[in-house]
Amino acid sequence: MSVSSNLTLQEIVERALSRSKADGCVVIAQESSSANLRWANNTLTTNGVMLTRSLTVIATVAGRSGVSSGAISRSVTTAQDVDRVVRDAEDAARANEPSEDARPLITGEAAPDWDEPPASTSIHVFDSFAPALGEAFGRSRDTGVQHYGYVEHDVTTTYLGSSTGLRLRYVQPTGFVTMTGKSKDLSRSAWVGQATRDFRDVDPGALTTELERRLSWARRTIELPAGRYETLLPPTAVADLMIYAYWTMSARDAHDGRTVFAKPGGGTRVGERLSSTSVSLRSDPAHAGLECAPFVVAHASSSEQSVFDNGLGLGAVEWIRDGVLSSLVTTRHSAELTGLPVTPFVDNLILEVPNPGGSLEDLVARTDRGLLLTCLWYIREVDPQTLLLTGLTRDGVYLVEGGEVVGQVNNFRFNESPVDLLARFTEAGVTAPAFSREWGDYFPRTAMPALRVPDFNMSSVSQSS
Repeated sequence: MSVSSNLTLQEIVERALSRSKADGCVVIAQESSSANLRWANNTLTTNGVMLTRSLTVIATVAGRSGVSSGAISRSVTTAQDVDRVVRDAEDAARANEPSEDARPLITGEAAPDWDEPPASTSIHVFDSFAPALGEAFGRSRDTGVQHYGYVEHDVTTTYLGSSTGLRLRYVQPTGFVTMTGKSKDLSRSAWVGQATRDFRDVDPGALTTELERRLSWARRTIELPAGRYETLLPPTAVADLMIYAYWTMSARDAHDGRTVFAKPGGGTRVGERLSSTSVSLRSDPAHAGLECAPFVVAHASSSEQSVFDNGLGLGAVEWIRDGVLSSLVTTRHSAELTGLPVTPFVDNLILEVPNPGGSLEDLVARTDRGLLLTCLWYIREVDPQTLLLTGLTRDGVYLVEGGEVVGQVNNFRFNESPVDLLARFTEAGVTAPAFSREWGDYFPRTAMPALRVPDFNMSSVSQSS
């Protein structure tokens, strides 16, 4: 969607605040600039650039029995559009029941960069990537590899203002590449992916070389039955699982007995040991390469976030410290309800294990016999009380014997709990940036180690490819 508006994002925020007649108001204005390339059968097929704007207005109204809120989010292009969103948010607030999570709005002042314009990207972000990709297409005449894939770069600038004086701005660059290689007869496939902030750290040649290596592993195929196997999970697959675990770390849901983090008999499992290894699962808005917004941006309230917390500062949080569950995701409301510190959701995730055993290749070299996964997909929750997940393997499950990959095996359906895996893994690699195949489009900022699991549950053979 293209955008045509004479109003700056700051003017949109100020207009919405000035038009509001509610007792309190929070305004979030965002502009997203994005560029993308798509290819198939060794040919670029599409490319595009987009610019979108959106506005969220949160109105709060005090009544005899409490404070109610109304949140409306829409695309806007004119001043009249802004006015309508404000009116509709106020009407929603007056129609709603008092909000359980109501708290005083965060106060503050204008940040030093408030007056700066939105940042943007363009198709030129791929100036180095595209020629290197073309070289891979050229090599395909000799290798027979059919290349398919997609790259995207997005720069979203957020302006957050409130009736209490808060004026905050943040620029979030987000990029990723996902590449699939297939043999000429389409009988073999492999996948690689990478998240990036600016594509300066993306080496298409290295990615395509890795695709070709994995496809060469698949020239020999081996059929294996379902069962429990020693399994090497690469950082991408670990990210697939840990992101889901993070998304279920709501203190409110645990307090209500709905998740794996609920304590039998009531309360949460904070303070309970989850792993005999001193693992650390943490988030940090300032983590190098995974930087994200250092304040809450909440377009709606849920068990994980509160619109009343908009603008609340974020810092580093250890969700699991030395193998012990130390924090859960809280709002100011759920922190009071559960007696836990205020630790809102942060938009990145890092898993670290002490004394790592080198790279994934090093773990492979120390494997007598086991499976090497590439990625997981179609992940679904089976049992929230144990966080048992099911899903399928995809685009490469390989057999390792004597420290070497000897062939590709069939795909499986798995049944595993990421929380349980933290208690059972026996070796870990070095933590490195990891792009989740399943969730990377939504949550790309992760760093994970490879993990060795002695008894990963491949519950049935899958016919998927």
